[in-house]
Amino acid sequence: MPNSPHTYKDLAPPRRLLLGPGPSMVHPRVLRTMSTPLVGHLDPEFLAIMDEIQELLRWIFQTDNALTIAVSGTGSAAMETAIVNLIEPGDRVVVGINGVFGTRIAQMVTRSGGTVVGIEVAWGQPIPLNQIAHILQTAGPIKAVALVHAETSTGVWQSLEHLGPLCHDHGALLIVDAVTSLGGVPVQVDAWHIDACYSATQKCLSCPPGLAPLTFSQRAQDVLRNRKTPCQSWYLDCTLVADYWTEGKRTYHHTAPISMSYALREALRLIHEEGLEARFARHQRNSQALLAGLEALGFALVPPAKQSLPTLTCVSLPEWLDDKTARSTLLHDFSIEVGGGLGPLAGKVWRIGLMGESSTFESVMTLLAALEQICSHVAPSHSLGQSITAALKEYSAFAHP
Repeated sequence: MPNSPHTYKDLAPPRRLLLGPGPSMVHPRVLRTMSTPLVGHLDPEFLAIMDEIQELLRWIFQTDNALTIAVSGTGSAAMETAIVNLIEPGDRVVVGINGVFGTRIAQMVTRSGGTVVGIEVAWGQPIPLNQIAHILQTAGPIKAVALVHAETSTGVWQSLEHLGPLCHDHGALLIVDAVTSLGGVPVQVDAWHIDACYSATQKCLSCPPGLAPLTFSQRAQDVLRNRKTPCQSWYLDCTLVADYWTEGKRTYHHTAPISMSYALREALRLIHEEGLEARFARHQRNSQALLAGLEALGFALVPPAKQSLPTLTCVSLPEWLDDKTARSTLLHDFSIEVGGGLGPLAGKVWRIGLMGESSTFESVMTLLAALEQICSHVAPSHSLGQSITAALKEYSAFAHP
């Protein structure tokens, strides 16, 4: 017989300021909502909540798509849902590969039996639209083009506005990863003619991880209905899942995460109360101030300035700053989390997220003040206050810091 387990204490995680690539801070209203009593996943009260979630998701995606749902899983589950439902064996897919998540899309296409037509550029650079156009015009039948709108591993903000019509002119779908952009920068599914767009709850929506918003255009839904082979995933098969989300059908598929659905509804309600334009302006304002402060300390922006995300700032480190030591000091001495680099950028960059509830004046000032103290110990020539001054100067350009 195994030994009896010893006594386990109550959970008491430290209070962190979450300024990494996710999760972001969560509003107290969302946390309180998660303690709301459970009902069944087919209870009429819960079905009404699902209807409201769909309404709010259509609003934030800026779409009228009927098939707009929250996948039970994280952002990678929504990515896989989009790929396994739309891509069949033999399909050729143009994939922009400029970071971790473009690479992940390519891997999912391959596992679905598709052929990747990759456009690979250096990490930190956007995918050139003229290269996509050239492939569509010269490479024969292409089933879809898949791009990451906000590449979390590099902070690149990919332009999409004119791509949808180009894809459709060549019979291709447009699949977009908006995991780190939805709710922080404009995502206009209908206006940009996007066919499949997905995100995650723990980034700019400021909800705990566990659900993943997803929307399919009518063109994409037609592809679902006309597949030659069954979707390789039963759990993520949208022809099955959609019936659970469709009013008048509500066919049982799996037990929905009730408490997470409560949380998503409340997080979306907070965004609705703030308004999208005000929210986008807040993210832009705080990002500009943060970057000004970081540059004053010797950090340098990795992506081109015009393609840098306001939701996630990726900067290279000054030569005198050690990645692991400084991030450990931030975490253990100041209780601030920032993200390190991935892949070829490991040890060379920081990824600082100002997403949703994390994107505040207080967050920017708190991080810069902590970095001032760290820099004063490792860079003797550092002048205290210079990053704070630079950020405040940037804020002064706005009416309400």
